[in-house]
Formats: sequence, C-alpha cells, structure tokens
Amino acid sequence: MGLQQTIDLALESRIGDGGLAQEALDKASARVEKAVERLRDEERTGRLALLRLPSTTVDLAEIRSAASMLRQDATDVVVLGTGGSSLGGQTLAQLKDYAVPGAGRFTDAPRIHFLDNLDPVTFEHILHRLPLSTTRFVAVSKSGGTGETLMQTIAVLSALHRAGLKASPAESILGLSEPRRPGVRNALRDLLEPEGVRFLDHHTGVGGRYSVLTNVGLLPAAVMGLDPAAVRAGAAEALAPVLSGKRIKEIPAALGAALSVAAMEHGKAITVIAAYADRLERFTRWWVQLWAESLGKDGKGSQPVAAIGPVDQHSQLQLYLAGPKDKLFTVITTAVAGIGPVIDAQLAKRAGEAGFAGKHIGDLVAAQGRATADTLARNGRPTRQIHLERLNEKMLGELLMHFMLETILAGCAMGVDPFDQPAVEEGKILAKKYLAGEAD
Repeated sequence: MGLQQTIDLALESRIGDGGLAQEALDKASARVEKAVERLRDEERTGRLALLRLPSTTVDLAEIRSAASMLRQDATDVVVLGTGGSSLGGQTLAQLKDYAVPGAGRFTDAPRIHFLDNLDPVTFEHILHRLPLSTTRFVAVSKSGGTGETLMQTIAVLSALHRAGLKASPAESILGLSEPRRPGVRNALRDLLEPEGVRFLDHHTGVGGRYSVLTNVGLLPAAVMGLDPAAVRAGAAEALAPVLSGKRIKEIPAALGAALSVAAMEHGKAITVIAAYADRLERFTRWWVQLWAESLGKDGKGSQPVAAIGPVDQHSQLQLYLAGPKDKLFTVITTAVAGIGPVIDAQLAKRAGEAGFAGKHIGDLVAAQGRATADTLARNGRPTRQIHLERLNEKMLGELLMHFMLETILAGCAMGVDPFDQPAVEEGKILAKKYLAGEAD
C-alpha cells in the first residue's frame, strides 16, 4: 500500500470549532474538479510535459550513464544549482542519508554535496578542502542564466586552473541546461562548452521547482545508487487517479488541493507540514519552495512552514496549539513502529519510565506522530494525516508527485498560474543591476 491520506481531523464535523465546514470543502472541490478536467486534457494533448514524465523511460539510460561517469574514480560529486535545480535532488538523496544528522557523515563514496546557497565563506572553504583532482561538478541552470550558478561555476573553473588542472574541466564538470535556442543566450553553455564540457539537456517544458522527475533530480539520485525508474513508477501511482475519471474524494491530490483551497479561503493563511522522519527533511524544504513560488500571487496563497518531528514538537507545538487559529496542518508519518534499538527494562525503570521497557525507539516516534495529529485536532486545529508504509524510491516518487499535482490543482482552482514566478524574476534582474553598479 502506498500513500494513505486522511482529512477527517480537518473537518468541523469531527473536531468542532476551528475545523473546515463541509460546505466550504464542497465549494472548493467543485473548482478543483474543473482543474482536474483541465489536467486530464493537458495530459491527453501532451501540453503539460510534467504529466508525461512518470511513464517516460527513454532518458533513463542517459541518466544512468552520466551518473556512472560522475562516480568513476570520484571521491566527491558537487551539484551547483539553487532552488528547484537542487532541492529535488536533495530530497531523493536523503534516502541514502544525505544531510541526515549524524548518519550523513558515514555515507558511501562518492560523497555528494549540494551547494544551493551562495555563501562566500562556505564556498571558498569547500573549494579549499575538496580534493579537486577526484571531485566532479554538475552545474545546473534551466535557462543558463542563473547568477548564483554562474558565479559558482566560474569559481570552480578558476580553482581547477590554480590547482594545475587546467585541462580537466571536460572530465570534471557536467552541465545541465536547456538546449540552445536561436537568438537566446545561454550563459552557462557559453561558459563551459569552450572548455569541452559535456551537457545534458534540461527538459524545456518542465520548470525548476517541478523538475525532480527529470534528470535534474534523478541524476543525483542515480549517482547515489538510487533507482530513477522506481521514482517515476511511484509518481505514476499518484497521477493514475487523476487520469482515471474518479471523483475528487477518490483522488488524493485533488482532495488535498480542495482542503487547502478551502482552508485559505476561510482564514487559514499558514499551512504547516510536519514530517516524522529525518529522511523527509529536505522534502519539506522542497515543498516550501513549490508551494510558495507556485501559489503566492495576486494577493493569494498561504505561507508554507516546514517542521520535522519529533524535534519540532519542542520548538513549535506550543504556538500551534495555543496561538492563532490561522493554520492548516499536515502530519506525515512513516511505518517506524517496531524499528530501532530496543529499550532495556531495567534502565527504563531506573529512568522512571517503566512504560518504555521492551519498546523500540520507533514505537515512540510512531506514538508521537499520532499524538501530535490528535492533539492538534482536539484543540480545534484542522489536521490532515498522510502515512507512508515504507520510505523508498517508489514511495518518495509518489509523495513528490502528489504534492506537485496538489499544488497545480490548488493554483488552478484559485485562479493563479502555478507555473510562473514573476516576482522572483524581478528580484533576480535587480540583483544583477546592483552588482554591476547600474542601479542605486
């Protein structure tokens, strides 16, 4: 069994004051239903390339070949890219312990690094510490004009030259960007192609924050030994109900979209996802960008907030339970009961927690996830529950596709374009002008 979603604890009929009225959900569902029909039409015509990705296999051999090349004799693989060019890859990489507290220090070679934030101190430190002769770099920018990625890539080229590796960029760097278009400059290709650097083509019909199912997300996953085909198979599981002609309540992504739209329109200006698994931490960050950049337009949208359980119970739950009733919650749990170290009975008794005796650490985590959802609901906080029976490539692919579909459907139902980001582009242009001294 895959993704299991329950919205009972979000409804007024179940939790009373603070829950969403069935009438509000029905009205939102009617608009989402029209969005679902639009998606079905987009899939039939092929206009929305994202919907064809789950069944696509023709590019998997190239992805695996590129991953093998990057792994060859490499101690480190560094992904240069920001936002959607990085977060999807990071999300999948966490299945192999990337950035997992403690465990991430023991990952198998090659070590993978995602330098998605442009921090001068961090970047300079890493360039000095990396063994450049055995490090491979992947520079990712859909347009080829992302300022942060260009700066990082220029700095890498300079570092290779200083290290006496002037002839190595063709073997050390892989580019990932859109194919050249007549009359349109691609700065990343202009920078790297004269060095003999090979490029993979970024899918022209899939934007950065939706690109996790393309080579942008699947290449780092393959470098770490994950199965790209399984990720797409999971995505197909999330898409199938949308295309099947089922009713809204039988389509998890559509029901989630209707719930979110109803919440936004009834004073829930903040939406919180709390995932009870270390290996979903980057997923929550990926979702924050997806939700914020897709829906925050024309004075509409809701503020996405990421949380990780159980740790954020101690840092955020007080506000969520006793603060403003302006939030919709999603609690994501995994099947961890019976997993982890077993608690010694005598030591548990000495600690004053005899009830811990014979229990697994996973038993407590499972209990905390359930308790958090129930406690939120008992305090009039609408809460959706999502449970994942296992956490592997297929399951994560289903989760990723679920939230991409939910976001698209919510945007269409709200009357905003879930694919553009005009405000972000304005900031990028102004930052380059400041850098060049062209604006006060």
